[in-house]
Amino acid sequence: MSKRKAPDASSTNPNGDFCEFLLELANYEKNVTRQMHKYNAYRKAAGVLAKHPTRIRDGEDAQKLNGVGKKIGEKIDEFLKTGKLRKLEKIRSDDTSVAINELTKVTGIGPAAAQKLVSEGVKSIDDLRKNLDKLNHHQQIGLRHFEDFEERIPRAEMEQLEKIAFDLILKIDDKYEAKVCGSYRRGAATSGDIDVLLTHSDYTTEVKETKKKVDYLHKIVEVLEDAKFITDTLSHGESKFMGVCRLPPDGDAERKFRRLDLRLIPYDQYYCALLYFTGSDIFNKNMRAHALDEGFTLNEYCIRPMGSTGIAGEPLPVSCEKDIFEYINFAYKKPSERNN
Repeated sequence: MSKRKAPDASSTNPNGDFCEFLLELANYEKNVTRQMHKYNAYRKAAGVLAKHPTRIRDGEDAQKLNGVGKKIGEKIDEFLKTGKLRKLEKIRSDDTSVAINELTKVTGIGPAAAQKLVSEGVKSIDDLRKNLDKLNHHQQIGLRHFEDFEERIPRAEMEQLEKIAFDLILKIDDKYEAKVCGSYRRGAATSGDIDVLLTHSDYTTEVKETKKKVDYLHKIVEVLEDAKFITDTLSHGESKFMGVCRLPPDGDAERKFRRLDLRLIPYDQYYCALLYFTGSDIFNKNMRAHALDEGFTLNEYCIRPMGSTGIAGEPLPVSCEKDIFEYINFAYKKPSERNN
C-alpha cells in the first residue's frame, strides 16, 4: 500500500545473504534500468528464499522453489563460489547507479525524480539536505525522517501502534472495522510500515457510487492528529491517507517516526480487500488461479462467478474471509499460514 519494503534479510534468515544481493539487484532494475519484470522476479525470489527454513545448498537446490528460475540459480552458484557477483560489482562501481538507488530510498522520491536530481548534481542524502528547495512537501518529510523510515518496526512496537490507533478509531464509532495488513497480519517479526485497512458498515459501494462526499476517513485522521498519533500528512484523499505516526512519549525513551497508510474500503468489498492486502503475493496468485479453476474470478474488490460465456456475473455477498475460501472450495488458511 505504501512504498514497499524489502523482505527481512536479517541474520536469523539462513538465506539472508542471497536475499540481500537479490534485493540490491531488484532495486537497480527498478530505479536505474526501469525493467520492472526483472525487479519483480528478483523480489519474488528474495521473498521465497527469506521464508525458506533451511540453507540453500546451490543454484539447483534453489530452483526447486517456486519463484527461483535458472538465471537466479546461476547467480546463487556464482555467489557461493566467489563470494560476490560480477553484475553487482559493476553496478556498485557506477556512481550514477549508486546515487539513484540511494536517493530512491527517500519516501516520495521515485526513479524519475532521482534521475533528475542526479542530473542536477544531487547524488547523496547529504546533498539532498543542502537542496531542500528541489524537494516537494512529501519528499521533504521523507528526508526529515529518513533514518527512522529505513529501520524496520519491531512487532512489539507494531502492536502498540495498532492498539492506540484502533482504540481511538472505535471511540469515534463502533461501526468501524480496522486491520493492520501485510506481513504484520501474517505474523512477521518486523514490518516496513503500518498499512491499515478500514471500513464502516454504512459505507458501501452504493454509497461510494453516489459520488457524495464522505468523511469516514477524515474523522479518523482528525482524531489521530488531535491525539498527536499522526505527526505529518503526505497526502489525504477521501479514501486514502498517507502520513507519519509515532508512539506517545515514554519518559526518556526515544520514539521513532513510522510511515502510516490508511485505506477506506466499502463494506461490501472489505473482506476481498483484506484478503488481498494481507498477502502474500504468492498466496494471492495461487488463490486467484484456484478461483478461476473453480469457475470464479477473484480480485481485491469482489468475487464473481464466471458464466458459461466467460462473462463474470454479479459480485457475491462476502461477510468474512472464510466466505471467499468456501466459494472456491479452498481450505481456509489463517493469515499466519499465507506466507507461501
